[in-house]
Amino acid sequence: MHIDIVSDIACPWCAIGYARLQVAMKQLADGHDFTLEWHAFELNPDPNAPQEPILPALSRKYGRSEAEMEQSQEQMMLIASDLGLDFSKMQQRLTCNTFDAHRLVKWAKQFDLQTELKMALFEAYFGHADDVSDHNVLLTCVDRAGLDATAAQKVLQSDDYGDDVRQDEAVYRQAGVTAVPAFIIDQKYIISGAQEPELLKKGLLEIAAETK
Repeated sequence: MHIDIVSDIACPWCAIGYARLQVAMKQLADGHDFTLEWHAFELNPDPNAPQEPILPALSRKYGRSEAEMEQSQEQMMLIASDLGLDFSKMQQRLTCNTFDAHRLVKWAKQFDLQTELKMALFEAYFGHADDVSDHNVLLTCVDRAGLDATAAQKVLQSDDYGDDVRQDEAVYRQAGVTAVPAFIIDQKYIISGAQEPELLKKGLLEIAAETK
């Protein structure tokens, strides 16, 4: 079973959704094989937009008070902690553009280390409040994922994989993906949102039964 994961590094529910998917896949491991590929989605697509603290940015975006957004973030931190994710600095982070990070995730595919890089990026942004648009931060994540930082630096200094990221965004936008995470199963079925592991497991089993 092949799963295309449409997500953004700046999306906390994407990290949570993948961690929940991991739980579901582990529970199904005896009878099912899974392959994964990560695809780009940008919550903040303007590379020239000024960075700002996350709480006022979210407050303005969703029309809710900063206190409400802080409470919402705290709830996500608890959910993440239960799943083994480090979200300890998620309220200290700044908004940022993730285009270059997505280019590196595309590059990492050839080494079968996309997931490792995504997890390093999630931890940098939510666990350390690092700026994942900064090339030095990106190269640190590359190193943590077991990839070659010198080769990654060459990618960052070029326009490589930029068209791949833009194509991802166009394809999945045309397919109706307007929010992330989205899990596309065997290029035919879609599971939207960071569903609980049991719901993901149920959905995967139903899809497996239909495709037999």
